[in-house]
Amino acid sequence: MSKLGNIGARLYRGEVGYDFIGKRKIWYGLSILITIVAIVGLGVRGLNMGIEFSGGAVFTTPKTSVSASEAQHKAESVAGGHQAVVQKLGGGALRIQISGLDTKQSVPVQEELAKDLNVPVKDVNTQLVGPSWGEQIANKAWLGLGIFMVLVVLYLAIAFEWRMAVAALVALIHDLTITVGIYALVGFEVTPGTVIGLLTILGYSLYDTVVVFDSLKEASKDITKQTRFTYSEIANRSINGTLVRSINTTVVALLPVAGLLFVGGGVLGAGMLNDISLALFVGLAAGAYSSIFIATPLVADLKSREPQMKALAKRVKAKRAAAEAKAAGQEDAQEETAGAADAEDGDGAAVVGPRRQPASRNRGRGRPSGKRR
Repeated sequence: MSKLGNIGARLYRGEVGYDFIGKRKIWYGLSILITIVAIVGLGVRGLNMGIEFSGGAVFTTPKTSVSASEAQHKAESVAGGHQAVVQKLGGGALRIQISGLDTKQSVPVQEELAKDLNVPVKDVNTQLVGPSWGEQIANKAWLGLGIFMVLVVLYLAIAFEWRMAVAALVALIHDLTITVGIYALVGFEVTPGTVIGLLTILGYSLYDTVVVFDSLKEASKDITKQTRFTYSEIANRSINGTLVRSINTTVVALLPVAGLLFVGGGVLGAGMLNDISLALFVGLAAGAYSSIFIATPLVADLKSREPQMKALAKRVKAKRAAAEAKAAGQEDAQEETAGAADAEDGDGAAVVGPRRQPASRNRGRGRPSGKRR
């Protein structure tokens, strides 16, 4: 068995573990700090909405020797200050995206771009995108997100209980907020690919959370009939028992996404892959974090406030106090027994060994004198 597998087996059996529940205030504080940073970034910088949402024109040029940075500068100058995004395509072609252009403005911009890039005007392909289409896509995305959240809460409330449903909902909102905030800080465009990535990470985040909840549900069955563990301790054992599985699942999912983000987007310049992969990368990492550090500790907090769980905690505490008192009494008894034994050994040391025989009993037993009586 590998070292990681051995650690996983020991975590599952409860031989080793980390107190996630006991340090939950630290995780709450860290999540609040990250969320505040994300919200500030979203409020200060805002989201860089793509042309699909803001409307504009997309110009695709044939092969040209002009670099992407030069093409961006020329496009913004001929577009009258409108923001331009330029991507280098295969074979030396360029994709120039200028937001806010209408049909009348796109024609002169196309001619100027062809002139500045030294390509024929007829070879510059122009595609116009209206803002109404992006608005429809955004509304459908919000509708889909709302339906998904409602179905998740209903499912978890039926399959588990309402406290787990609330905790899972908080974790999902936590993941979405962090992902959107980081998107705003990085400055990547929000495209339909971004929306797809955001909706995808909800499933991954929910998967990790449900795995821990299922283990917790099984471990906490008939919990009030025992006095060994409190609900928080069983929740902590459930997290440790599924910790290696959650790590393995997250790492396996993050590796190909990291390849898309850093290799496909950074090296090959893949446009929409950046939008999808960044949302997936941040969302998967945040989902793995929230399922362990947010969702389950929040369930433990909510459950620990129930009267039954409070009574269970008192019984467990009383039993442990009685066991400690009993153990302390046994230690005192052993010390007393050991002290008595030492005292007996000290008294017997004076009489141990051969005794000196009286002198009268040794008279006449020396050598014969040789005289006859």
